[in-house]
Amino acid sequence: MKQKDSRFRLIDGLYIALMAVPLLACMVLKVLTTPQSEGISITGAQIYLTIPMPLMDLTITASQITSWAVMISILGLCLYLTHGLAVRPGTRRQLVAEWIVEKVNGLVSENMGQRFMAFAPFVAAIMALSAFSSLTSLLGLFPPTSDMNVVAGWAILVFILITHYKLKGGVWPYVKGFFEPVPIFAPFNIIGEIATPVSMSFRHYGNVLSGVVISTLVAYALRSLSHMIFGFLGNFTILQIGLPAVLSIYFDIFSGLMQAFIFAMLTMLYIATGFPEEEYERRKAKKANASLHAA
Repeated sequence: MKQKDSRFRLIDGLYIALMAVPLLACMVLKVLTTPQSEGISITGAQIYLTIPMPLMDLTITASQITSWAVMISILGLCLYLTHGLAVRPGTRRQLVAEWIVEKVNGLVSENMGQRFMAFAPFVAAIMALSAFSSLTSLLGLFPPTSDMNVVAGWAILVFILITHYKLKGGVWPYVKGFFEPVPIFAPFNIIGEIATPVSMSFRHYGNVLSGVVISTLVAYALRSLSHMIFGFLGNFTILQIGLPAVLSIYFDIFSGLMQAFIFAMLTMLYIATGFPEEEYERRKAKKANASLHAA
């Protein structure tokens, strides 16, 4: 029994390490590679490596490294929460895991319907990846959600899913929809279709990046003001106590979590509303009748 308990705790420790080590490695990497600078500095993600490629060089940036670290950490969290599951919940972690599953299933069922319940893991993954990516700014890391390339990649993936389910009703009904209610509206409908991933990515990216910029500007302004008012005591940046923390609560925590929720909600709504259920059922019944007559 003791050997079993020791093995259980050892595996738990490995899962906790899987959650913590990638993020700690990113923090160490940033400290070792970030050059010292005087004054304020607001730049994009730091470039760690550039790999020559035939068409375009492949750059490995801080946002990519942090994204992978976040994904590995989320994997460790999932393994930790689901370790030692039982028919009757006997641990708090299992209660937390079941609560998360119930909430996500309820969210998908309410916004997409029972037909799309298989999307629950995808929606949970989108929310977790977005939320934890934004929260990495609390560790002093460059949040991947403030990199347009990362968020645009998510939006393009969602757009592919939206288009896939729109085509479930057939190619011709999908194309014909661009010419409704009258053919002259076709250019506007096409622009509206393309605007879906653009608006999703810019909304998420813009809100997170603006929070980072505002927090940095306010912190630098308060430091300069401390030097002006308190002289040599300004080295302690007295005025930076309190306000930056309040801003961090809003921009880094509340705003980041809110944008993760909005991105997931838009994903669910765009897919569910774009699915032509009546046309899909009609085509499905037509194929079934054709197969029956052929038999």
